[in-house]
Amino acid sequence: MPRAIFVNLPVADVAKATAFYEAIGFEKNPTFSNEQASAMVWSDSIYVMLLEHGFYRTFTGKQILNAHTHSGALLALSFDSRAEVDAITQAAIAAGATEMHEPEDLGFMYSRAFDDPDGHGWGPFTMDMASATASHSQPAEA
Repeated sequence: MPRAIFVNLPVADVAKATAFYEAIGFEKNPTFSNEQASAMVWSDSIYVMLLEHGFYRTFTGKQILNAHTHSGALLALSFDSRAEVDAITQAAIAAGATEMHEPEDLGFMYSRAFDDPDGHGWGPFTMDMASATASHSQPAEA
């Protein structure tokens, strides 16, 4: 199996969370999904596991944070264009997300940010790596 990342998120309602993630472009893998969890596929190496709170608790002894009031992680997804960043953000808002702040345009990078209906933060972005490298490799002026 190639290296992959599986992001596990506690959710209040698996069906509602699944519908949200499908609305923004994830695909549900039914083989690894049931009433307690949905395996949502972003790419061949990125998966988001939506776990009902009770099931999530079987993996940790820690208290589950309320992602509406506390931040435990901010998750970023890369895209090839500003239009794709805007499209996923608009789809997320239409499906019940809350936009976290105005779009950021740093010249070499453009990003947006939204909280899913359970409060988990996502930051879609696009970056021109050549411009980013050039702008960060300039010598500091004396």
